[in-house]
Amino acid sequence: MCACLIIGCGYLGRRVAALEHARGNHVSAIVRTMPSVQALTRAGVHALAADLDHASALESAPLQGRLVYYFAPPPTAGRSDPRMQQFVRTASERNCPKRVVLISTTGVYGDCGGEWIDENRPPQPQTDRAHRRLAAEQTLGDWGRASGVPVVILRVAGIYGPRRLPEQRLREHQPVLIEAQSPFSNRVHVADLARACCAAAEIGEAGAIYNIVDGHPTSMTDYFNRVADALGLPRPPQIDAERAQHELSAGMRSYLSESKRIDNRRMREELGVIPDYPDLASGLTDGLRE
Repeated sequence: MCACLIIGCGYLGRRVAALEHARGNHVSAIVRTMPSVQALTRAGVHALAADLDHASALESAPLQGRLVYYFAPPPTAGRSDPRMQQFVRTASERNCPKRVVLISTTGVYGDCGGEWIDENRPPQPQTDRAHRRLAAEQTLGDWGRASGVPVVILRVAGIYGPRRLPEQRLREHQPVLIEAQSPFSNRVHVADLARACCAAAEIGEAGAIYNIVDGHPTSMTDYFNRVADALGLPRPPQIDAERAQHELSAGMRSYLSESKRIDNRRMREELGVIPDYPDLASGLTDGLRE
């Protein structure tokens, strides 16, 4: 039996916890709020509440000899990740995990002009959000090499699944770019992502980076249209790029400024993860049933 600790046990973490439980493994978690602790406790997960922005947050965390899934995001400002810096300081020789799986983002690649790219593509983050994720990768990777603890990094595309769709945005009739101007975007169903996390924990190569995507990118506009159709809602209005600069949020504009198609060959061949939901057609039908 393996002992696992999930740091940041939310939408994805709860699915990973269920998979680890099904394997007969003991799972504990660190979350931010007491309601989250209570929900996890009801699900059979021993949970602790901690604010990762406090230096002492992880002092009592059960890291020693455990498989750690690090799913906690960086802070929302800056270009570094002090939470990760604190984690590696805490994970000393006296409290050292046996392996760490980190969730990062394909956003670290920046804009690739719609090209197909794999893990050999050098990161070129364009937003502070992506810089923070890359900083977390580098901090943890450096620590893993120095400590001898295997670290596996998963660069994940947009996550969707049950209760994780832009329903409110569609109900508010917020616009999207016209199809001809909409960039490529990449996604992964949460169920496939959870399987990839467990595979990375079990057989992922130490120091390796894996892109976790379904392998069938479409435009951002196509995504919103398909979600609207699946939910029985009107498709969103479409506007051109000039209007988008004034009508879309800064966050949405940042996503629309990057276009890339992510190759998932390493995930399939090295982790053995073949997506159950390889495209939106399957993910927005069978993949929304719970």
